[in-house]
Amino acid sequence: GPVPPLDLSFKQQDGFRYSARDVAVKRAAELGIPIVLGSATPSLESLNNAATGRYQHHRLRQRATKAAMPGWRVLDMRQQMTVTGLASAAVSAIAETLERGEQAMVFLNRRGYAPVLMCGQCGWHGHCQRCDANMTWHRGQRRLSCHHCGSEKPVPRLCPECRADDLVGIGEGTQQLEAGLRSRFPDTMIWRFDRDSTRGKGVMEEQIEQVRSGRPCILVGTQMLAKGHHLPAVTLVVVVNIDQALYSADYRALERLGQTLLQVAGRAGRAEKPGSVLLQTYEPQSQALQLLITQGYEAYADWLLADRRTAGLPPLSYQAQLKAEAVVRDDVVNFLKAAASCFPLGQGQLWGPVPALMEKVAGRYRMYLLAQADSRAELHRQLDGWMEELKKLRGGRKVRWVVDVDPQEM
Repeated sequence: GPVPPLDLSFKQQDGFRYSARDVAVKRAAELGIPIVLGSATPSLESLNNAATGRYQHHRLRQRATKAAMPGWRVLDMRQQMTVTGLASAAVSAIAETLERGEQAMVFLNRRGYAPVLMCGQCGWHGHCQRCDANMTWHRGQRRLSCHHCGSEKPVPRLCPECRADDLVGIGEGTQQLEAGLRSRFPDTMIWRFDRDSTRGKGVMEEQIEQVRSGRPCILVGTQMLAKGHHLPAVTLVVVVNIDQALYSADYRALERLGQTLLQVAGRAGRAEKPGSVLLQTYEPQSQALQLLITQGYEAYADWLLADRRTAGLPPLSYQAQLKAEAVVRDDVVNFLKAAASCFPLGQGQLWGPVPALMEKVAGRYRMYLLAQADSRAELHRQLDGWMEELKKLRGGRKVRWVVDVDPQEM
């Protein structure tokens, strides 16, 4: 049967860690039967397998409904007044959509918290001088941290670039957005779709059915709104908070941004009426963004793959993560330093310890080491020897730790 090329939800992140896609591919190979990986936005792993001849690549060139793809419009947030995270031009576009008797969707690229600090005036964001990587904002500790080399610096009071007192964390939560839209459109039905609002059994299906009735309304939501739903009356999609991916320390962020933008754009104009997508950004000239909206996902993915090849990153190499967490931060640091000191010498590399993108969750500090090798066989050879040493470390009793092969989250 069809298997999507890799959605985060297909990678088990706790307990027994495995990729459902990779297990399906392995089972099909052992049973000698064909397997179809179906997606409008294939992962770079799948595209690389197609390019090297491991997979056959078949292309579908038009939408199932025969509708035209939506038009894209980039809104430069440095030149816009904002209302709880929405540009004034986006609010106007929503109003016009509702007046035409159509529906609008406001999509958040990530749920709630955003670990990127930037300047609302000039678009400055924290950058690591040592390794040319973006830095992550750790709000609780008031510091910027590099997730590649581990260097840190305090959060500046004013923007280092333009001296403006306008440093903000990117990202409005769905609740703030919903509240802002309710005050601006008090007579319009607003549906919120996120993990909190659709928790009850059948709630989401019921809400989707209400939306399909076609009455003018606004949908506000996160990833669960992006794909799969056929909502014929939605003609406008506003995407909030894409800069978090453009500036992210996670090298997979741009791949996921491209996939998400294509998937969410697929919700607009699926019937007779043409659709449009508004992208809010402080970085309108971003090479990644321009390539995606002018040349499409295939060219964008090829560019990303070339970048990964130059940097020696997956899928052109293989990684494993030693994740550790504890209530006391020093316990995590000391365990990971001891773990690094007993990593087997060989062809692989090891980085860290570095904090997770969200370092503290539920009172526990989370950090990791990252191992990388040019071949899967070499990676597993080193992991086998390393695991035996890790089990002997006394500091391991103070922390929870696990080794995750092909990690999907930092």
